[in-house]
Amino acid sequence: MAEFFSMNTSRSKISSSIILVILVIALIARFFIHNFSNSNSQNKSQDLNRKENHLILTKHAKCRMECRHITEDEIKEILHDGSINYNKSELQAEHGPKYAVEGYLHDHQHLRVIFAPETNAIVVVTCIDLDNEWQCPSCN
Repeated sequence: MAEFFSMNTSRSKISSSIILVILVIALIARFFIHNFSNSNSQNKSQDLNRKENHLILTKHAKCRMECRHITEDEIKEILHDGSINYNKSELQAEHGPKYAVEGYLHDHQHLRVIFAPETNAIVVVTCIDLDNEWQCPSCN
């Protein structure tokens, strides 16, 4: 009986050690994944200078803004306060990154604005009202 108890105690210690090693590896992996993803998203958002006030509005953006009753100040509001939607952004675009920035205006209009950073300005490519479908045939 003493042999049986001794064998079970050894197996129990080995099992506990294996579980402990797995937990330590999982914690280390989680630490590295968390730190890598945070630094990666910080690097992405640093590419868009949200303090830039010199906007260049494309012809298409001006047309969409007029059709959807959006002012340049409201575009700046989204730039400064909105959230980057990386799923809709094109960070590897051929002519430079394009950021899809989304947010709600003071009048509760839900917008997505596509910004393309330049050296001393930000180009506004287009703006989209995410809640309303506007008919803007002249903008196509």
